[in-house]
Amino acid sequence: MKNPILYVLPSLVLVLAACNQNQPEQKTIATATATPVSVEEVQTSAINSDISVSGNIEGNTTVRLGFLVAGKVNFIAAREGQAIKKGQLVASLDPTNYHIAKQLADVQTNAVTDEFNRLKLLRDKGSVTESDFSKVNFSLQQAQLQQQLHQKNESDTKLYAPISGVLMKKLTEVGEIVGTGIPCFVISDISRVKVLAYIPEGELHFIKIGQRAEITISALDKTFSGRVIEVGSAADVTSRAFTIKIEVENPGQAIRPGMIAEAKIKVNATSEMVLLPIESISRDINNQTYVYVVDKSVNKAFKREVSIGKMVENKVEIIKGLNSGDVVVTAGQNKITEGSLVTIK
Repeated sequence: MKNPILYVLPSLVLVLAACNQNQPEQKTIATATATPVSVEEVQTSAINSDISVSGNIEGNTTVRLGFLVAGKVNFIAAREGQAIKKGQLVASLDPTNYHIAKQLADVQTNAVTDEFNRLKLLRDKGSVTESDFSKVNFSLQQAQLQQQLHQKNESDTKLYAPISGVLMKKLTEVGEIVGTGIPCFVISDISRVKVLAYIPEGELHFIKIGQRAEITISALDKTFSGRVIEVGSAADVTSRAFTIKIEVENPGQAIRPGMIAEAKIKVNATSEMVLLPIESISRDINNQTYVYVVDKSVNKAFKREVSIGKMVENKVEIIKGLNSGDVVVTAGQNKITEGSLVTIK
């Protein structure tokens, strides 16, 4: 009779071999389900608190010109963009009606003047009462004032530039009828320009009149030097921001009103803040910003809602939601979800 152990041993060896072959395969499958990600440990950084704001360029002095009398435009001296000198004739109206009115006033004044001179001689001889002489005197004064008024109206048909600058806008054309005081031209002095910007109330205490600023104008691909000349005293009702104005020299008049400028104001202060690459920030359907934080004890990633602040170079400030030492996913987060198993590259 054969020993039964001889039959059992070969079978046991086959079973053990099969088990040994399956173990590495299961381990491989478990490893394959983990998503490789790049991470960065959260830490605070001391950042120079330079303030960067965006603003619009406006002229140093801008005036809107209109005629003091109504009439038909018969002459315009310049086109938009052309330089204008102070005192230069900009435009004029047809003066015919005002010229006729002035001539009528001249005739009336001459007639009353003759009457006044005649009665003055008679008064000197005692032939005219003082009351009659006073009446003609008042008539002469009235006629002279009417003469001056019509003379002024005739001269007001010509419009002169009150400042030197550039004709920014022409709001009328030759042949149009314009009314009294309606703006027809916009002239701006751009030998110096101003950057109008808004500062959040939390940063207003850093801004002082006379501070230097670097002004970058992308349209010109140039950087200019400026200084703060005005700081608003009241906040905007909706944005709670304060206006500031930065003056910039413009000798070549390359900077024009309406351009967009980026202003960097240097302040002597540093602040501690948490910075993360902008790529690590995601948004959900409710526009809530969040990041993925890795729990190294279980090698899993979990969503963490965060509040973000300003941009500092290519990173974004994290105001709330993270603690020092947290491990944040900076690459690969688009391949994971809440509780995903991850491996750190």
